Amino acid sequence: MPLHFRTVGLSAAFFDLDKTVIAKSSALAFGRPFYRDGLINRRDVVKSAYAQLMFRLGGGTDEQAMARTRDYLAALCKGWRVDQVQQIVAETLDELINPYVYAEAAALIAEHQAAGRDVVLVSASGDEMVRPIGALLGITDVIASRMTIVDGRYSGEVEFYAAGPSKALGVREMAAARGYDLDECYAYSDSSSDLPLLEAVGHPSAVNPSRSLRRHAVERGWPILEFRHPIPLGRRLRDRPAVPVAAVLGVGVTAAIGLALYARRRRIKAMA
Repeated sequence: MPLHFRTVGLSAAFFDLDKTVIAKSSALAFGRPFYRDGLINRRDVVKSAYAQLMFRLGGGTDEQAMARTRDYLAALCKGWRVDQVQQIVAETLDELINPYVYAEAAALIAEHQAAGRDVVLVSASGDEMVRPIGALLGITDVIASRMTIVDGRYSGEVEFYAAGPSKALGVREMAAARGYDLDECYAYSDSSSDLPLLEAVGHPSAVNPSRSLRRHAVERGWPILEFRHPIPLGRRLRDRPAVPVAAVLGVGVTAAIGLALYARRRRIKAMA
């Protein structure tokens, strides 16, 4: 039984990307072709993977850790040609990302779109990576990190780092520009670093949550969704409804219970 969403006014569904929509890190996924094309060396590959691991293990909530990760990535990309990065992403997207899209996430995205709701990817990865991934999923709106570009190359400065509180800031700015009612909006993430994002909307859900986020979700009565079936786009279309419907059934039961608990808490809070 698929999820059914009530559409009231203008609203949107905001999806974190890594481990929420795809079963891997979008930034690290392109490490191999970046290395192959000479943009990074072996040491950079190891350091990038380590930085990503430490960020995730720490829950990504430490502002100094986020700043270090931001500055490291900015320095790493300095001097890269933007068109070269875009070409690498375009050439390897089907191989490196498509097979790892969760069928449950794709079905949930389709449910929101069918309800007339805008769907937005919100990711700390670079816009040059996130936007093509969005296009793969039929999503045109993204909030992603942006590097300063000078003469077609990255300058080593960060224009906007879409991590932690900055994700929520980007969501609020988009909501203000488009007239979204955030109380009617949805958000999905796996990490406690995205608590500001989840708290910014009326309908937050934890997806494959870290231990810390799971604890927060249980305490607040948020739905907890488990996505377990990464399937390439071709198979999602060919096998429909076999895998997606089975996946959505599990999501629907969990979400229905969570949404009922969350709605009850909101009613109690309003009456207090």
